[in-house]
Order: sequence, then C-alpha cells, then structure tokens
Amino acid sequence: MNEYIAGLNTLPTNRVIKSMIKYAKNNKIPIVNDEGLTMILLLVDIVKPKRFLEIGTAIGYCVINIALRNPVVKIDTIERNPALCERAVDYIAAANLSERVNVHCADALELDPDLLAADYDMIFIDAAKAQYINYFEKYKEKLAPGGLILTDNLLFHGLVGKSKTIASRDLKHLTEKIDKFNRWLSRNKEFQTRFFAIGDGFAVSRRIEK
Repeated sequence: MNEYIAGLNTLPTNRVIKSMIKYAKNNKIPIVNDEGLTMILLLVDIVKPKRFLEIGTAIGYCVINIALRNPVVKIDTIERNPALCERAVDYIAAANLSERVNVHCADALELDPDLLAADYDMIFIDAAKAQYINYFEKYKEKLAPGGLILTDNLLFHGLVGKSKTIASRDLKHLTEKIDKFNRWLSRNKEFQTRFFAIGDGFAVSRRIEK
C-alpha cells in the first residue's frame, strides 16, 4: 500500500537530485525518505515560509528540495561533519541555490545563534537523535510567531518503544533517548504537538499562543 501511495505523490526531480539519491545510497548516508519529504513539502506549501532552519544538513537533500519547491524561501542549515558540509555546499551550488541556502559547518549546540536570522517560520530537526531535547530547547527561541518545528526519525526504524528486545547496549540507549524526547514533547505545555506514523516517525509542533 505504501508503494501505491508513493506512486500517487510527485516529488521534485532533476539531475542534481538524482545524483544525490544515488550518492546517499552508495555511501550509506541517511536522507529524509519520500514519505517524510512529502509531508515537509506539504507543510512548506501551506506555511509558505520566508525563512527555514534545518538542523542536520547531511548532503543537503532536504533543503534543496524545499528551495526548489518554494522560490522565495531563504534557508540556513547546520551540519557538524566537515565532509558532509563540503558535499552539501557542492550540491547546493550545482542546483544554483547558493544565494538562498547557507550551510553552517558547526555543531548545532555550539553555534552562536547570532550567526542566524532573527527568526524562522519553520525549523526542521534531523540531526543526532540523542540531542533532540537540547536542539528543541535551544532553537525554539528562533521560531517566529505561528511557526512550526518539525522533527523526524521518532520511531527509529520501528525500534522506539521496544528497548527490551534490543541486544545492543548503544542502540538500546539511543532508542530510550528518542522515546524520552517523544514523551517530553507530548507533555510540553508550551507547544501543541501532533505525531504521525509517516516515514520513520514525524512530529509537528506549534507554540501555544497565550
């Protein structure tokens, strides 16, 4: 059924995107899957953000898709791996998007917020899963009124909530961290959050206006 639904949705495609998908597959670099990307692009269509912040660039696949979808959005994206940063910058240039997509090669928890825009209409968190609470707490201060925070990989290949069946200590610890974040976010009284079994688990959070 998922393949059937996927066949009904259309995603941006061009020479650069095809090259990125191939490179990610061959080098085992995780990029947002089609279901997750479809959800993000739908929200981009609805919100029509002028500014978008991504935490976890990888090779720039998600932000290039967003920039192609929305011809006016300006994007900041943060990646701590220098090799991935370099690859992302190259792909962004190849897609003729360097004027609208800016890559910050730094640890998102150490980056000076003053290097970023004052606020963002949408923020997407897709970086080190064990740090999701810290990312959320730091970058919520950059969310514009009425903006959305998106988080991905909240099921982590279907393993979250099944830690008792996981033999690997490191993997068990990671899934417990993600579960902790999910529960923390669901109880967060500052934001209204909805969770979706889309892609690898997805959440959309909106600050509750007082």
